[in-house]
Amino acid sequence: MSRRFEHVWSWMREAALACIIACALVMYAKVDDVRAQDGSRRVLHVDSYHAGNQWNDGIFAALQETLSGKAVELRVFHMDAKRRPSAGDIDTSAQEAVRAIDEFKPDVVTISDDPAAKYLVMPYLRDAAVPVVFCGLNWDASIYGLPYRNTTGMVEVSPIPQILKLLRRHARGPRLGFLAEDTEVKRKELAYHERLFGISYDKTYFVSSHADWKEAFLSAQKEVDMLMILGVGAVPDWDLADASRLAEERSEIPSGTDFEWLTSVSLIGVVKSPEEQGRWVGQATLRILDGVQPSDIPLSYNREGELFFNDRIARRLGIKDFPPLARAVP
Repeated sequence: MSRRFEHVWSWMREAALACIIACALVMYAKVDDVRAQDGSRRVLHVDSYHAGNQWNDGIFAALQETLSGKAVELRVFHMDAKRRPSAGDIDTSAQEAVRAIDEFKPDVVTISDDPAAKYLVMPYLRDAAVPVVFCGLNWDASIYGLPYRNTTGMVEVSPIPQILKLLRRHARGPRLGFLAEDTEVKRKELAYHERLFGISYDKTYFVSSHADWKEAFLSAQKEVDMLMILGVGAVPDWDLADASRLAEERSEIPSGTDFEWLTSVSLIGVVKSPEEQGRWVGQATLRILDGVQPSDIPLSYNREGELFFNDRIARRLGIKDFPPLARAVP
């Protein structure tokens, strides 16, 4: 059942007004706004990551479905920023994306996640002729100067306070840990948890391999009383089956996540919907193709969520109460 992240939404709605700042009107004429010769419209989706990244694949599938049957030619460009995370590699990918835009000449460019905003949109497409619709920018788009005259988008927020509230019901103490892939985006998320919600993490574990993840998970069982598990997409040898076995056999503290595919290693999941973001981007794109200016479409924030409960880990922790409205982890 869908649940709304009401107080996060309320905060972000107010923040949206402050986010709209006066931008220097510097044109980066990298793209010609030319319609396809056959009369169809063209959309290029720039994915910050790689095909096979579960979250972004969900965004693109929903975008593709929303645009289907609308006389729109849709292509995707993958920047591969999780597997090639250096600033130099991402900048090279951004330049390749610019060439793809020049060649394809899309009517609209859509993007997902922070690397595409930071390395492509901000330096090359700011206030350009081609409209840009973004999603997946965590917590705050204004750090990239967004929105520009030619942009709109959906900022991604997570139900961290809701997860923490559920974890505290089963925790032996107040100490909180943060376990995630070692990426710039996850470090940004950590900073915003502290800034927006006053959450203080007693231990942080940033990992780059599956072995590191297992070691950090086991250390957390002794060092903190609750654990946030928030992303492994950049871990190249991630083994979900092995991690799930470890969590089921060795969990001693409650853990929580905001990703559905990590509910098998967590007691509780309050998960976001990538499809919500893909649908929103697709609908905004169709409005722009019909003549609406991006600047006339207000920034939005994701609101859909679903509660998951892992009964196998619950039994390990001696927890017998199944939360109301929760979906069982398969």
